[in-house]
Amino acid sequence: MALEITPFFHPGSSTYSYVIADTDARRAAVLDPALDYDAASGRSATKSAQAIVDFVKSRSYGVDWVLETHAHADHLTAAQFIRRELGGKVAIGAGILKVQQTFKALYNLGAEFKADGSQFDHLFEDGERFKIGGLEVRVLAVPGHTSDSLAYVLGDAAFVGDTLFMPDSGSARCDFPGGDAGMLYDSIQKILALPEATRLFMCHDYAPGGRARLNETSVGEEKRANIHLKDGVTREAYIEMRKSRDAALPVPALLLPAIQVNIRAGRLPEPESNGAVYLKIPVDKF
Repeated sequence: MALEITPFFHPGSSTYSYVIADTDARRAAVLDPALDYDAASGRSATKSAQAIVDFVKSRSYGVDWVLETHAHADHLTAAQFIRRELGGKVAIGAGILKVQQTFKALYNLGAEFKADGSQFDHLFEDGERFKIGGLEVRVLAVPGHTSDSLAYVLGDAAFVGDTLFMPDSGSARCDFPGGDAGMLYDSIQKILALPEATRLFMCHDYAPGGRARLNETSVGEEKRANIHLKDGVTREAYIEMRKSRDAALPVPALLLPAIQVNIRAGRLPEPESNGAVYLKIPVDKF
């Protein structure tokens, strides 16, 4: 079994997607694929996701899984496009039920939307194990940024979603519905309890100070240098820092379009009587 990790950068949302492959078995998973979406025009495209499809086909990989680290607030997932083109089960954390329930109320979705996770092919529980080819993956529930946040651990690698960023960028915000800074602190400790040499693969990098974009660090480097966690920051101090920082952050530009698609596992709402698809934007509710 040979692990191959290939990153793909989505410039519109500064998101890293990954193809995770067992090169011996020629089996793979696609993690956090992003759909191109322009909020001003309402137009969507699959150029970024197509690059993933082209790569997987060029390597003759079969796809076992389309994995989400959580229901993202900054981009629309391309999970269904990947599934149509390459196959695989679309999976997310079991905490998606809480996210669906919260946002079903916010968007006033009707009885046709079931907040039971049935839009996904599989819901992962904390500690669950599954395989990509012959590679065993362990699931860590890491709530705090969102209720459904997961990290995926395999071999010497872990994919941590929005839980942690590169050391000079710190950690994720916790002010979305269902977010909790104390829970995030506890979740981060689970990640930092992994061996120090464990490679951590980021979901985002915003390149502070104009440095080159990076998508990989390590547990040891996060312990030594993360601006929000180094020097033995206490849980109480972290919560206070997070609350103060989050209060000054703007709402992500695509949060309201993205969440209503992402809680549907990447499906758009059903077309209306005129054949057009509409996204709902609640006014003065967020």
